[in-house]
Amino acid sequence: MTDHEHRIRLVLLGGAGVGKSSIISRFLYNKYTDKYKSTVEDLYNRDYEIGRITLKVDILDTAGDFQFPAMRRLSIANAHAFLIVYSIDQAHSFDTVRQVIGEIKEQRTDFEEIPIVIAGNKMDLEIERQVFKEDVTDWIYRELQRFRCRVIECSAKENLHIKEIFRTFLQIGKVPQGEDSSLKRQSSAYSKTRSTYRSQTPPSDREPIPENGGATGSTPPSAFSRNKPRSRSLIRRSSKKAKQQVRDAQPDECSLS
Repeated sequence: MTDHEHRIRLVLLGGAGVGKSSIISRFLYNKYTDKYKSTVEDLYNRDYEIGRITLKVDILDTAGDFQFPAMRRLSIANAHAFLIVYSIDQAHSFDTVRQVIGEIKEQRTDFEEIPIVIAGNKMDLEIERQVFKEDVTDWIYRELQRFRCRVIECSAKENLHIKEIFRTFLQIGKVPQGEDSSLKRQSSAYSKTRSTYRSQTPPSDREPIPENGGATGSTPPSAFSRNKPRSRSLIRRSSKKAKQQVRDAQPDECSLS
């Protein structure tokens, strides 16, 4: 019996210091640190199983300081989904969300079909709240009525609603889930890069990026991209090889079941 593969390239956008990297660290490794380290561009790769569906996820964590416009344009052009993060204790961070949405609308003719989750991080700072979820949802209702968009508040520090963010992508991304809808980690393969996706990802695993940086609206709109069926034996061999490479790594926690 063969598995169908779906590939998701999830791009994280948002201002500096809002907790994009912390959300990813909490989801993939169940880890959190208060130490802040600015991101240039980090890529994480994971394979999951949803019933008989293989879900290949590329998570691209981008810089929040807008110093690399060419990299931002490329990441937006080639994304299948967006996680846009603001901090509930920083009003200006939601202004960045508005700016990011504007960039997506400018670059992608299929923007209404792209799954987007807007995450308000740092719920643990409720006493310092400056951005209210009701105001965010009202803005979405007025400005983004036709978007496939959801709003979720979370706390990477307290591990609140982190998994819900990724469950939501399965829902609005229309990933076929069958009878068994639990998301299970398939392998421990891990890749992290501080350059571009194309330069560091093995040629056999990456999708080609057009020479022009990705034509506007080039990403399949209504569902995440699908690859040809792949045998279970090949997947197991790849998984076994990846596990051997990270034998000494600490196990992570990223099941959505």
